Amino acid sequence: MADNKIFAGPRVRRIRNGLGLTQTAMAEALEISPSYLNLIERNQRPLTVQLLLKLAAVYKVDLDELQGEAGGTASQLREVFADPLLAGEVPGDHELIEVAEAAPNAANGIVKLYRAYREQAARLSDLADLLAREGHEPSLAGARLPIDEVREKFERRPNFYPRIEDAAEAFHASLGLSPGEDLAPALKAWLRNKHGIVVRTLPIHTMPNLRRRYDRHSMRLFLSERLSPFDQLREVAIEVSLLALGEAMLAELEALSLSTSEARRLGRFELARYAAHALIMPYGAFLAAAQRARYDIDILRSRFNVSFEQAANRLTMLQRPGAAGVSFFVLEVDNAGHRLRKAGAQGFPQAKFGGGCPKLNIHAAFAQPGQVLVDAVEMPDGTGFLTVARTLDGPQAGFNERVRRTALLVGCDIAQRDEVVYGQIAGAHGSVAVGTACRLCERQGCLARAEPPVTRPLGLDEMVTGLSAFDFQ
Repeated sequence: MADNKIFAGPRVRRIRNGLGLTQTAMAEALEISPSYLNLIERNQRPLTVQLLLKLAAVYKVDLDELQGEAGGTASQLREVFADPLLAGEVPGDHELIEVAEAAPNAANGIVKLYRAYREQAARLSDLADLLAREGHEPSLAGARLPIDEVREKFERRPNFYPRIEDAAEAFHASLGLSPGEDLAPALKAWLRNKHGIVVRTLPIHTMPNLRRRYDRHSMRLFLSERLSPFDQLREVAIEVSLLALGEAMLAELEALSLSTSEARRLGRFELARYAAHALIMPYGAFLAAAQRARYDIDILRSRFNVSFEQAANRLTMLQRPGAAGVSFFVLEVDNAGHRLRKAGAQGFPQAKFGGGCPKLNIHAAFAQPGQVLVDAVEMPDGTGFLTVARTLDGPQAGFNERVRRTALLVGCDIAQRDEVVYGQIAGAHGSVAVGTACRLCERQGCLARAEPPVTRPLGLDEMVTGLSAFDFQ
């Protein structure tokens, strides 16, 4: 019977209190001592099968109510305490289950408060975007995580760092590579000859949870075999950038004026990633190739032996004064709709484009993995954009693992469509009517509307039903 013992003290206490019984009265009916019942209610003694049957027989209690855990509430509490603001407050699920069982009403109150907080935060963000569109830059007080500060800095400024570009071009030229020569061996040789660092690829079972690891003691850079050859090249280029382009990266990092050491650390990693792209695809050569190919990403990825994602991101960096390319921006999301990355040649166009409309082809891309989807889209104010979307596959998954797949949208102003190869087919059947986000969009009769706009009251006419569950006046 030991395997059948369960701890359900708070539930027994709720049953007793609901019946208005004292511990002595219930203990007598169950044929146990009051002290033993007290221990049961404090979860210091288990409920045996015999006691469960006795409770069911005497008080007509549903056994499922006693044996089942407060799983639903505990799961909701788990979501609450997964928020970055509360991360680390609760070390494990045991306390959450205790709260859900001992104080279910209080637990439900916590969940309701958290959802109200998230709703208000979303509304505040929407209103801030609305004010930004109208030319007002709100000054919002409140706690922000370092990653929020870093994302805001990188998303709102041009994705161009001149010191890094100049240093990367000079370093690439110093390698003395012939046209078309593979870059990876040259970078690995530089690491080995200049710093004694050897690059090794490790199998998944040796390094199951890491992309890369630099061992300072053995002077070896370990890369996971999960990574594609393109991603392995970028990891090597990141290590080279940290060593060879450190001064340029530090100067750009200082210019960002990040407020905390953690934000600076995250900013330094983002700049290292930028520097790796600049090193793999030198500015002058990449711009010339992009203009000749009319910014065909597949041609560029083949010419520079990089991935679609790397070539697309590099397009957003072509903003050198006097030698600028088309002003592209990128948006990356996962299939749950989380926005993972935003960047733009002139800063991501949050106010005009937004990127939160479900009708954008970045969401349709998940239904056609690997295919390039092209659209001309029109915003409510008449502004137009050319958008190119495609799925990206993450690190190699094992047989029993689910593939990580995201989608990337590359966009530019519709006025530049004639310079871009994708412009010749975009809009052949008209433009797609989109908005910045449902909460900021006032398009009537939208079949894809997921939320009501914050700028209009809901329509509550019982005699008329529109196409959306969020009709508004």
